[in-house]
Amino acid sequence: MNNFNPSIELEKQLGQQIYDALQGPIVEEVLHKTRISSSDTYWRSTMEGHCLKVRPELLPDFYRLCNEVKESLGFYEPVEFYITGDASVNAFSLAAEEKGEPHIINVNSGLFDLMTTDELRFVIGHELGHLINRDTALNRLIGFVFPPNTNIPVSLQYKIRLHEQLAELVADRYGYIATENLETCVTSFFKMASGLDLTKMNVSIDALIADNNRRLDYFLNDKGISRASHPVNPIRVQALNLFANATSQEELEKGMDELIGILLKIGDSDLDEYVAYFIASAGLIVSSADGEMQKEELDNILDTLASLKIFPRSFLDSIIEHDVSEIFNKAVEGILNINPGMRENMLEYMIQIVMSDKNIAKEEIDLLYSFGSSIGFGDKEVASAIASSIQRNYIPSLQSIC
Repeated sequence: MNNFNPSIELEKQLGQQIYDALQGPIVEEVLHKTRISSSDTYWRSTMEGHCLKVRPELLPDFYRLCNEVKESLGFYEPVEFYITGDASVNAFSLAAEEKGEPHIINVNSGLFDLMTTDELRFVIGHELGHLINRDTALNRLIGFVFPPNTNIPVSLQYKIRLHEQLAELVADRYGYIATENLETCVTSFFKMASGLDLTKMNVSIDALIADNNRRLDYFLNDKGISRASHPVNPIRVQALNLFANATSQEELEKGMDELIGILLKIGDSDLDEYVAYFIASAGLIVSSADGEMQKEELDNILDTLASLKIFPRSFLDSIIEHDVSEIFNKAVEGILNINPGMRENMLEYMIQIVMSDKNIAKEEIDLLYSFGSSIGFGDKEVASAIASSIQRNYIPSLQSIC
């Protein structure tokens, strides 16, 4: 077995970025002092009252298995294990809110009907991985700042989802370390996905791997998107295959970069890519037409890009390093070839950038007329669009009237 660190650098960076954005230290201190959060009491009461607690005198074999996995992962914080009478093939972990309190890991009874002992090791290792990685604490913070039915900014939504997916891949690595058997991990994934007893159904591991490779090709060839909180199984299986069999850190990271590229995808068409390039390049061109990009203009570009790119600032910076005009022309051509009806939206976006800094420069207006003409609008049509935007959106800056 290799000695690769189970952590994923991007997951760590994203977790810290989200934590800092939500003012983690301050909010957590407020929560601790006010004791607003009562999820720990709720879950512990639920577990104690409705589930079977794993004790050495009650379930000695499973108790021993759970603690063997804990020891193999070097995790010595207290954990209480429970079994819930639930046919769904699932398990979950909950980090304790108070230091010194035991964490909780629950395993649904449906798992025991399907899983071998080694497969259960993988499941327990995976859930312990979430505790080791401190995923629950971040999720608790997110849930407090953004209660159910509240709107999370789009760019933050995407980052939270990507972090959740990467955290699952990290937890999978801990599951693998607990078993040291890739085949066991693979069969666990497919049993949890299908709810089938693979032995009873006469499904071979070779057939599972071959099927996984076929489905992975679909995602790698710019077709599939992984939008759930858990990565799709083809990604999870291949990620563990890399972790188990890569011969160097470089090989592991190169393979993971390809898989993470799938998780970074938001749009699912060529049009989405052209639109992202248009937003970035058009925004840069328009905001620089009067000599200098203003903060309001930059914010507008990034806010618009956030619906198409998880890391809008990095994407914008990559455009700046290339020929912006060439990228702009190719994006416009690509959009119009696929959907000519987007002409109005493109012009409206560029007008929006002009208005965002509350200063309408002649150079910017000239640029709008030139662009409008290039996509088939007459000066009157462009002027009407500008006039409409002024009436709807324009507010003079305070500096101009003070």
